[in-house]
Amino acid sequence: MTDVYTLGEPLGVVSSGRVRHESEARLDVCGPEFTLAIALARLGHRSAYLGKVGDDELGARALTVLKGEGVDVLDMRVSEGLRTGLLLRETRVGRDPRAAQYRAGSAGSRLAPGNVPIDRIAAAKMLHVTGLTAGLGRETLEAVRVAVNAARNADVMISFAVEYVPDLWASVREAEDVLGELACRSHLLFLRQDELDLVKPALTPEREVVVDRGAKGASVRADRMRYDVPGWQVPVVDTSGAGEAFTAGYISAALDGLIPQERLHRGALLSAAAVTSASDWQGLPTRSDLT
Repeated sequence: MTDVYTLGEPLGVVSSGRVRHESEARLDVCGPEFTLAIALARLGHRSAYLGKVGDDELGARALTVLKGEGVDVLDMRVSEGLRTGLLLRETRVGRDPRAAQYRAGSAGSRLAPGNVPIDRIAAAKMLHVTGLTAGLGRETLEAVRVAVNAARNADVMISFAVEYVPDLWASVREAEDVLGELACRSHLLFLRQDELDLVKPALTPEREVVVDRGAKGASVRADRMRYDVPGWQVPVVDTSGAGEAFTAGYISAALDGLIPQERLHRGALLSAAAVTSASDWQGLPTRSDLT
């Protein structure tokens, strides 16, 4: 049985200082669900990833990484004639990274409802989806909805990370409608402090709501109780993968049957590991690193 099934868009990412002046850059692959699937696999969980890549070198690299990290890629698709999406990420000391997206018409943005394996999702312990993938276009949104319907019909737990990216939405109202819908259909909800207003209808006492405040820490409301964990106390290299790492750590601890405080602690541990690395996922721990 798969522990966590997820779907998203694998991306190449070029990271540099200020692009107009920098002469060196770093090439990697990324994506919120991509990072989460790898993080869970490193901790010994069985994670499966659905996505599309182009028949190009970035697509080959994404597949190589997923396979090498032990992620189930049975449902991955290579789209001939299409390219894999790309992020150009600028990192500057004392500021949040700034990213330019080159993903219009990419293979990953063509993920369709017909690509979603309903039986595989129904056999998983948990489905994890994000608002970022839902915001890529009409087809990807419908694919997310099909996945969520499959999980609900099979009584599979649904985890939803809001992952609001303003550039992907025509308006805030549209984002509120879609993100609120998906949040209300989830059992476990992850979001940042500045995303609370986007999903107000979902912030009910019976739902487990985890709020990631980055360097300030995180909190969860579970069983009508609130628990908190402090922020990072580590040298920060790049914060780009911190949120996805935190989500993976929290889900890992939930799968292990740990209590909310312990879930927060593992989430904070993975988040701290992520920010000490230039890569979203390469610095993440294995199960043996947790002891």
